[in-house]
Amino acid sequence: MTSGTLVPGRSHVDIARDALAGGATAIQLRAPELDAVGALPIAAQLAVICAEAHALFVVNDLLKVALEAGPHVGLHLGQEDDLAGTRARLGEHRALGISVATPQEAERAGAMGADYLGVSIWSTATKPDAVPMGLNGLGAIARATSLPIVGIGGIDASNARRVLAAGATGVAVISAIAATPDPVAATREIVRVVETHRSRQEGTPR
Repeated sequence: MTSGTLVPGRSHVDIARDALAGGATAIQLRAPELDAVGALPIAAQLAVICAEAHALFVVNDLLKVALEAGPHVGLHLGQEDDLAGTRARLGEHRALGISVATPQEAERAGAMGADYLGVSIWSTATKPDAVPMGLNGLGAIARATSLPIVGIGGIDASNARRVLAAGATGVAVISAIAATPDPVAATREIVRVVETHRSRQEGTPR
């Protein structure tokens, strides 16, 4: 996830480029400081950058921006957003993510056409309004849905494996990359943790 205010002099595009250089497979534009007019040119630029890197790109909250930024740009919404009818407006070929905090919300998100779910794990200053569910809460949500889950909130390379082991399919970070002196290296380390966990899971006898 990008941030345009976390580190002075480091823009949304800078953060995205560094993350992709480090092996990130998805980028989310999170720009609460911008309205649709201000976010659209950034989203359009990121759509091209992500397409060239064969990475998923989604916009947080702004449906109009997602629709206008590019033909394959997805959207991520929270429970406070207008979820009803979003899939129909977005279309079937664009990714739709929905943040959830309970198994019941996960079930509703699936019924609304979500492709993946976002779950806040630990509290973080980057998203002070998010409700942290912890690893047990993540596990309960994972057991209630077959949708992929992305964990976010207080995650870095030191604890990402615990989030994956609790039921997340992947992890999303902001400060763990954006606020580090070497964001490319930080991304590579998180990617290594995720890929190592997946390799071990695939190698486990069923």
